[in-house]
Amino acid sequence: MAGSPSWADALPAEWWERLAARAIEALVFGVFYYILFIALWGIFRTVGMLEVFDGRLPGVFAWLAAGLGYAGYDWQAHSRSGRTFGKAIMKIRLAPDDVPSGALLKRSLVYPGPVMLMGIPVVNLLAGMLLFCVGLLILIDKPLERGPHDRLAGTRVVKDLH
Repeated sequence: MAGSPSWADALPAEWWERLAARAIEALVFGVFYYILFIALWGIFRTVGMLEVFDGRLPGVFAWLAAGLGYAGYDWQAHSRSGRTFGKAIMKIRLAPDDVPSGALLKRSLVYPGPVMLMGIPVVNLLAGMLLFCVGLLILIDKPLERGPHDRLAGTRVVKDLH
């Protein structure tokens, strides 16, 4: 395509731009999680299952649903437009434009997929450590600043200069 940018020459997104994009999305999905948690808490209380797993069952299901929804959203948004709404606000995008859908699905399951596990005691600690390590690896991977999810999918997050 004539005049399209060469993604090999594109500037990588700064770590704080990527963090801000995820934080924007986390606010929206956090609201979704709490609404879901309250609804599930009410349902489990009504049917007498609130005390199963020491009352953690609503949280487990809410994290699972919110995490699955977020991973699905991440996959679909990157498949459709190469960016999520947080990335659009921060004026960054995924490169290259023609990443296969299967590669994007793998990317979405590595990060933010572990969010699905956040409600499970002990496993939530491991999931949180995985997410932290992904962020740390982005910081130390110079000059491209790619995380394991980017490497797995063959992608980069770059500044969208047009």
